[in-house]
Amino acid sequence: MTQTRRHFLATSAATAGAMTILPFSARAAAHATDSFETDAGKITVHPVAHASFVMETPKGVIYVDPVGDAAQYEGKPAPDLILITHEHGDHYNEETLQAIVAGGTQIITNPAVMGKLSEGLKGRASEVANGGIAEFAGMKIEAIPAYNISENRLNFHPQGRDNGYLLNFDGFRIYFSGDTEDTPEMRALENIDLAFVCMNLPFTMDANAAASAVSEFAPTYVYPYHYRGRDGGTQDPEAFAKMVGNEVEVKLGKWYA
Repeated sequence: MTQTRRHFLATSAATAGAMTILPFSARAAAHATDSFETDAGKITVHPVAHASFVMETPKGVIYVDPVGDAAQYEGKPAPDLILITHEHGDHYNEETLQAIVAGGTQIITNPAVMGKLSEGLKGRASEVANGGIAEFAGMKIEAIPAYNISENRLNFHPQGRDNGYLLNFDGFRIYFSGDTEDTPEMRALENIDLAFVCMNLPFTMDANAAASAVSEFAPTYVYPYHYRGRDGGTQDPEAFAKMVGNEVEVKLGKWYA
């Protein structure tokens, strides 16, 4: 993949203090914010927690799967767009949405979450199913299927229900996986500049599977995110980075405080 049009701009000051939840946290030089210069303009990524993050983009401020205490979003610009991948509580929370929406906020979600939204939020929302296309501020947003493929995990994220999303900025494509394993649809992605890829057990996939998929679709940059699991299923983003190697630049966000 050519990188002539993809220039990493800068990394802002790291948030002080070490993460204490995960054993690898003392070794991770996790940054609060990363910015990317693109043909469309600067895109700045603010990790919030687990699967939630905020992006300042030339098309507006985009919140992805915002959940948790609304105080986590204080100091962030109000959302122009909220993208929701699916209904699980670490991706969708009605109270959080009610607290952070602004007058002009639009919501794009999968059909299952659309059916759960309060009437007030439905009025500002639109739904897109797997394989569908939505539009925001003239930008095409593709709904990438997100689902489990391992027999013992099929009940977590059944095929056909949940979304990942692919955002098509001018000359810069951003993919975020939602909750999924390394599906054929993920591996078939092309010309991805920035990716956010989940990895935790038993709900999605392990670091090895995530690294294998990322090595195949080869984004320019990738954030491992959503990596805290259950019953020993937490994945190490540094191990993921070593498996990916030097072909893809791994960004370590501060997802867990």
